[in-house]
Amino acid sequence: MIRNKKQICLFVAVLKWLMGFSLSAQEPFRVGTTSANFLELGYGSAGIAMGDAYVSTARDISSIYWNPAGLGYMDESELQVMHQPWVAGINTAFVGLGYVTPRWGAFGLGLVYTGYGEEEVTSMLMQEGTGEKFDGLDYAVNLSYGRKLAQWFSFGVSGKYVSSRIWHESASAVALDLGAVVNTSFLSWTGTEESGLAIGMSISNYGTRMQFDGIDLKRPLDESPNDAGNFEYVPARYETQAWELPLIFRIGISFHPILTSVHRLTLAVDALHPNNNSEYINVGGEYGLTAPGFGVLMLRAGYKGVGMVDSEFGPTFGFGLLFNFMHNHSLRIDYAYRQVGLLGNINAYTLGLTF
Repeated sequence: MIRNKKQICLFVAVLKWLMGFSLSAQEPFRVGTTSANFLELGYGSAGIAMGDAYVSTARDISSIYWNPAGLGYMDESELQVMHQPWVAGINTAFVGLGYVTPRWGAFGLGLVYTGYGEEEVTSMLMQEGTGEKFDGLDYAVNLSYGRKLAQWFSFGVSGKYVSSRIWHESASAVALDLGAVVNTSFLSWTGTEESGLAIGMSISNYGTRMQFDGIDLKRPLDESPNDAGNFEYVPARYETQAWELPLIFRIGISFHPILTSVHRLTLAVDALHPNNNSEYINVGGEYGLTAPGFGVLMLRAGYKGVGMVDSEFGPTFGFGLLFNFMHNHSLRIDYAYRQVGLLGNINAYTLGLTF
């Protein structure tokens, strides 16, 4: 009874905070003041299809991105690969491997990658191109750990190395992600925490700043071009500014209005506080239809960016198929579609395997 009262009080506090979340944002919003913004794109088709409202819902290896505490609720080890063609020839991808140990919890290794393709090198004198080409890429390597201390509580942590390169210049940083999931018996059909309202919280990309450096920043300098006899070409280097990573604080809730052995409906709401934009809310839902002996069909929809100032985001849709096979292992296929305003429409494809 005491735990139930505490859970209800926690839920009411979170609900009040979510309802007044978008009203607390204050200008300026610092848009365009962070580096490594590929860390904000969203990785994992299930979460993307639910409008990125996934901080309290993630229970697979994509938890490495959304909330590392979700790793603690994984029942089996999993390999997951995602491909997400972005705009203007940009491609993003995610590869995650999770290993579950009954005693110590779950360990995860993840790679997030963004490739920008090749472009012609031009100059003021050769505006049609010099014959050279340059490219750019970003990536982040995550080492994650999540553990379920009790059925109602899990925590997680990720350490990551972030790197960005454009032609001969590169920058790197290290960062930390922290997360927690609290399951309550509130709104539970069975009276247990497993089927009740869940509260998830995470902070992502808390780390060092990124500062570009490379051979193209070296330039010979003549400090006194009108004076004879001086040192004409002094080696010099341009110093670039260091930029913060996109720090994101997420808090969200999810519950199951419908929960039977065959039908499952999940609704989720996330509130986000980034350091480079206004605060906003994501909403999403997932309907699961279980076919005994075969698998699960999942239909998803959501909306990203409610309350975001000058948002280009909008509706999201998707589906998932989970096929069971020998020894209770499964193959999972997920697809997500989302609108990004002037940038067009984005598709994401994910393939997962439990073992």
